[in-house]
Amino acid sequence: MAAPTMDRSTAAAPATPVQTLTISKALNMGLRAAMEANPKVIMMGEDIGKLGGVFRITDGLQKDFGEQRVLDTPLAESGIIGTAVGLAIRGYRPVCEIQFDGFIFPGFDQIVSQVAKLHYRTQGKIKMPIVIRVPFGGGIGAVEHHSESPESYFAHTAGLKVVSCSNPSDAYWMIQQAIDCDDPVLFFEPKRRYYEKGEVDTTSAPGKLFESRVLRQGTDATLVAYGPMVRTALDAANAASEDGTSLEVIDLRTLSPLDLAPVFESVRRTGRLVVVSEAPSESSIASEIAAKVQQECFYSLQAPVLRVTGFDTPYPPSKLEEEFLPDLDRVLHAVDRSLAW
Repeated sequence: MAAPTMDRSTAAAPATPVQTLTISKALNMGLRAAMEANPKVIMMGEDIGKLGGVFRITDGLQKDFGEQRVLDTPLAESGIIGTAVGLAIRGYRPVCEIQFDGFIFPGFDQIVSQVAKLHYRTQGKIKMPIVIRVPFGGGIGAVEHHSESPESYFAHTAGLKVVSCSNPSDAYWMIQQAIDCDDPVLFFEPKRRYYEKGEVDTTSAPGKLFESRVLRQGTDATLVAYGPMVRTALDAANAASEDGTSLEVIDLRTLSPLDLAPVFESVRRTGRLVVVSEAPSESSIASEIAAKVQQECFYSLQAPVLRVTGFDTPYPPSKLEEEFLPDLDRVLHAVDRSLAW
């Protein structure tokens, strides 16, 4: 029997409707709300129970919901995902934490061969309501395999949904919406932004999960970003405004399916687009956006679509990561190039 989904109109909300929270605390509260609303929601991952996760996203959940619903697993990502497949078949809604982005690859076969395909393979008889939480991206001074941006692999895989939050409000609502979804969702969390704060209204009706959002209106050029690069794009727009340049900023939020209607509408007004992402540019989300905007907005473009991304190299040692990651100067330089075209 399929697990019941949460009714947001009746789900219990924290006593204070509007709170200033970090992304990490908002995720914790969102996970808690999902577990309270549906007993079929189960958390799984390495050190997520007693420790509360290496980033403390699941702090306190095992204490309050017990070891049967918040499971500390062995260090075996393929085992975590494989177990989640079995739980989903039996009507549960497992939420798997991958401790660091680069650790997801031992579970890659399970994700792309089983999680992504079982619904299709069984002609809709079996659903895969699995959420795979992935802290991703760099900027924390970590060692190898702790700063990857593997989202393009999964966005390329039919049968998977891929989303990324960039602020506390989205973190709180999107994690609950992802858990409600009957399709498997890769939920990418910008780990270097975990402790940035913002307002969260726990009573307002959230927007749809699979839609992008205009965060700042502008007239001269459009900036598109997701996850950790949204803050960089907003900072660039603020800096550009001091020189009289008006930049529109769009947070993609959903990477598969891509919601590019707001991007098309924006580019048709501004005539220019810069896509910002930490991932390398080759065969990337940024490449796909550039191709689709060229296809749909060709006669509106006043300059080529430009991409500001990580370089096409393995992620560097921590002492060099600031040279690798897109920053304010690189984004503004791309904007200047576009405006000068």
